[in-house]
Order: sequence, then structure tokens, then C-alpha cells
Amino acid sequence: MQVILGSASIARKTILAEMGYQFTVMTADIDEKAIRKEKPEELVMALAEAKVVVYDGAIREKPSNEEEARQFMKDYSGGHAATVGSVVVTNLKTGLRKGGWDRVEIHFHEIPDEVIEKLVEEGIVLKAAGGLIIEHPLIVPFVKQVVGTTDSVMGLPKALTEKLLKEVL
Repeated sequence: MQVILGSASIARKTILAEMGYQFTVMTADIDEKAIRKEKPEELVMALAEAKVVVYDGAIREKPSNEEEARQFMKDYSGGHAATVGSVVVTNLKTGLRKGGWDRVEIHFHEIPDEVIEKLVEEGIVLKAAGGLIIEHPLIVPFVKQVVGTTDSVMGLPKALTEKLLKEVL
């Protein structure tokens, strides 16, 4: 089976490789901020293979600058956020298309300001929905609980992906 990953995300590439698939990456040039939906579940399905973070009822996408990334991280400190991600799988031979979404709750201990500053300086938090990268070595000690799977938080829920692949074959 030929698999095409429609994302340039390093995390998604890593997860798909961990799942044992060989794949080709093909991305579309889409302005994700131009697509608007009220509910995070509807937004991620409209974006097809995206992930958003929900904090205090508001949808958070990639931070637009360092100050926004810093504020996102400070908000999570001692609190919680959720990720909502989707997967859409299409069988290119038959045209059959299936999609689904997954939600994960993440609870945090207090995150020291110096850790937040290091993450912002690295710039990696600017490339993630909600500035949220729970697998980063600086953040791992401050993740109190993940209700769901880390692979879903990283952008590609393995169980959902496998389920959808089986459904379109």
C-alpha cells in the first residue's frame, strides 16, 4: 500500500514511521488561519489533518509571535489544556474517504518562567498548535497527566489512523 502524508510536520512523519509505514510527503499550501469554525472538532476536520489546542474554551493555533507563545505557556502552568486533532484518509484508487477526530486533556504542574523562556528562545513552540509540545525534554517534567495519548497530542493519533486506514482498504 502506498501512503502519502499530507503534512510537513516532523512529529507526524516520526509517528507514521514508528507505525511501520513507508510514505511520501505531499503538502498543500493552505492558509490555516483563513478557515474558521466555532467548534474545535469542526475546525480540525475542515483543516483535514490538523491539530488545535483548546484553552479556557478558546481555540489556539500556532502562536503568531514570541509574546503570544510565552503567554500560552504561562496560561498552561498549573492548569490544563486540550488538543483536538483529526485524521482524514483517502483511498486514491476507489475515492473512499474517511475521517475522524481525537481529543486529549493535558494537565500541568507549575512551569517555571525560566523553562518558558528557554522554550520561547528555541522557537520550537512557535511551530506547534497552542505552542504546546509536551514531548519536549524541558516540558516533560511539568506534565502532570495526559488523558489520552501523547501521539494524538503530537498530531497523529495512531489508533485512529490505523482504524481509518483499515476502513478505506
